[in-house]
Amino acid sequence: MPGKELFPHQVEAVDAVLRALQTPASGHMPAEGLRTQVIAATGSGKTLIAAEAAQKLAARRVLVLVPTLDLLTQTAAAWREAGRTGTVLGVCRLPAKDSDGVPCTTDSAELVAWAQGLEQVTVFATYAAVGLGILQRAHAQGLGVWDLMVVDEAHRTSGDAGKPWAGVHDQAKIPATRRLYMTATARVWEAAGSGRDEEPRLIASMDPDSAVFGPVAFKLTLSEAISRGLVAPYQVVCVDITDPELHQAHEQAASPGSDAVRGARLAALQTGILTAAAQERLRKVLTFHSMVTEAEAMAEGVVDVAQRLWQDDPRRFPAPERVWADWLYGDHAPGHRRAVLDEFASDVIEDEGGLRPAALRVLSSVKVLGEGVDTANCDSVAFCDARGSMVDIVQMVGRALRMKPGEGKIASLIVPVFLMPGESPDEMLTSPAYGTLAKVLGALRAHDTDTIEALADPRVRSGSYEPEEAGEEVQERPEGEQGPSAPARELLKFSTPRDPALLARFVKLRVIEPENAFWRRGIEAAVRYVKETGAEQLRVPYDFVTPPEWSPAGFPLGTWLADQRRFNKAGRLAPARAAELDGLGIVWSHQDVAFEEGLAAARAWAEVHGHFLPPATAVWDGHPVGIWAKNMRTAARLADTIAERRQAGLPVESSAKALTEARREALDEIDPGWCPAWDTRWQRCFRLAQAHVEDGGAVPTVAGEATVQGEDLGRWVTGCRLGWDTLLPVQQWLLENILGLTPAEEDERPVKRTQDDRWALNLRAAQQFHAREGHLNVPRKHVEHLEPEGGPMGPQRDAEELPAVKLGMVLDNIRKRADKLTEQRRTELNALGMRW
Repeated sequence: MPGKELFPHQVEAVDAVLRALQTPASGHMPAEGLRTQVIAATGSGKTLIAAEAAQKLAARRVLVLVPTLDLLTQTAAAWREAGRTGTVLGVCRLPAKDSDGVPCTTDSAELVAWAQGLEQVTVFATYAAVGLGILQRAHAQGLGVWDLMVVDEAHRTSGDAGKPWAGVHDQAKIPATRRLYMTATARVWEAAGSGRDEEPRLIASMDPDSAVFGPVAFKLTLSEAISRGLVAPYQVVCVDITDPELHQAHEQAASPGSDAVRGARLAALQTGILTAAAQERLRKVLTFHSMVTEAEAMAEGVVDVAQRLWQDDPRRFPAPERVWADWLYGDHAPGHRRAVLDEFASDVIEDEGGLRPAALRVLSSVKVLGEGVDTANCDSVAFCDARGSMVDIVQMVGRALRMKPGEGKIASLIVPVFLMPGESPDEMLTSPAYGTLAKVLGALRAHDTDTIEALADPRVRSGSYEPEEAGEEVQERPEGEQGPSAPARELLKFSTPRDPALLARFVKLRVIEPENAFWRRGIEAAVRYVKETGAEQLRVPYDFVTPPEWSPAGFPLGTWLADQRRFNKAGRLAPARAAELDGLGIVWSHQDVAFEEGLAAARAWAEVHGHFLPPATAVWDGHPVGIWAKNMRTAARLADTIAERRQAGLPVESSAKALTEARREALDEIDPGWCPAWDTRWQRCFRLAQAHVEDGGAVPTVAGEATVQGEDLGRWVTGCRLGWDTLLPVQQWLLENILGLTPAEEDERPVKRTQDDRWALNLRAAQQFHAREGHLNVPRKHVEHLEPEGGPMGPQRDAEELPAVKLGMVLDNIRKRADKLTEQRRTELNALGMRW
């Protein structure tokens, strides 16, 4: 089954994972296996990255660990959608009605019996103590080693390594050849004992070069994901709440956590959230709580509050029958949770009165929707209680940031501000009412530094500036236009206006340092570069990093300037910053620096991969190096054609697109074989096989024996030997003299199937589809992967590799020549309900 098409950042991530988890040429794996980390913003498609990496690594036995049961079924479905085939099993207590078709077990012996002997199997489990305990017992009873273990939301497995989840990292308890740890919020820990003389405890920390988690293969920050349009930009909506009843309850209560105080606070929250929803035209709001009783009470009271607000102002607030509310917590059954989430995603409300459009849906939760779980079309989250860690806060934010490509939504983060009676906005620098806001902004800053630090400039309005001096023009969009740069869409909004200068001081004093350090380091490096080189223009190589003797040292100036050019072209670079770079002589035209940037990316890619023959999908540090290489090869071949025509005295058209000799020499220095006369993939596989042999490995001759950088070298070698006569003499010479290969003997060639054999195979595929789906209405592009005789859990597979049948196309062709079918074959298809 074909998988989903990957976005460029996912291609880059998969490529990085393949490099990190590539089998050493010696064939000897480290005792602890290969390990690596992928850190990517929530909503950027980490599940698809993992599934594609498993495919490229030819991993037949895969274990996927997730923190919750909801995420288990969601992830299993996502892997199937991504093209993962073979048997799927679950290690958990999910009943059949809630498992979404995944056979589940809590019996370690049963797991061993199910999984052993299968050609391809993917097991999904939670890394709760129960799931890990079952896995550990199964391995003790003979369960084999995993080709790949994927640990999703891996930050949950960091910290004190004495905890039960630490078995995830232990090769003796759960052996795996490769481990892939994935998270949006990496957690770094320090090992420290509780006493001065106490030995530090073993800590599992997600450092960039962690011995437990492995090195970071790929990282995509939240700010970069937003700039690439992968997740939604956001705004922080602060709801000012001044409630005399809440203040009175505080004064009369024995403690701030009394029932009276919590009740008054919740009533004020309900009013504040509904007011913010009306103001921002929000349709689906998630509210996060720390107590089950408060989440339940929030849901139960929303419609009543909506009734009161609508009666007071029917033009501003929706009618109560168009408002829906519910709640979830960890002990709700998975089936109930899915039903509630489906309702939350719907745009209509169904009750005794029939169907009507939903104006607002509010879903309250307690530690059940914070990580990974898809909350379809959610446009906002409300921090009714921000007692969690910064990681928890960012995970909550992620529920609202998810969006479909090109959707263009803006996520709203609702933060209540409980003001004391008579409290002035001028007191926000010291008032405890703004503690939640400071915490949320601090958590966001850890993952989206530039956006939050921009709040320290009082002129910033989500991409627009207030005039700093008389005569300075303010760029505004036409009335009604939406988008993150529209003046109405301020990044930080309050129910009542705040002085921009006061807000800037608040962000500076309570959230960030006094200035945007990263921007200043970039400017400092640029100034030093101009001074040291004496250049009149700021034309910096893409891969240039400031040397140790400079200040700042080790700053990636080349890529930083490339980012500024990209931001400027997209209209996201502040005019003041653009002017500052203009003063240093920056070259804004991408065309003027495109080749230098491409060459630097090519050089870095080749240094890591050992060649410059990237697939068209390859990306390096955000640069589409695969497409760039393809374009350079086209330009090089055009130059060769022009040279041949000139030599023959034939007319030549424009040579503007031809590769110059100087540029070709620059590419030849990276890899002399970068532009072969034959297929580039063939040349890439040859170079990989050559490097594999030079590193001490044997020439792979069997499919699946050696997969390097996503290429199955055994399958390629077999194809070369079987198709020897189709190769050019130079290719044959390379195979014979470099790899020692010879053409396949006659007895090595596969026996060609007869027409009867092909019919039997196609009929078996149709029968399998019919048995599973109950009909034979097969989509045109459907590919049926044959299971072994006896079903997906059959004890043995066929001796040869089971083929995939393009069943949709086969049936379409059969219909076109139905008049030529024998009566027996028509009868066989009619028995399956064939639609002629």
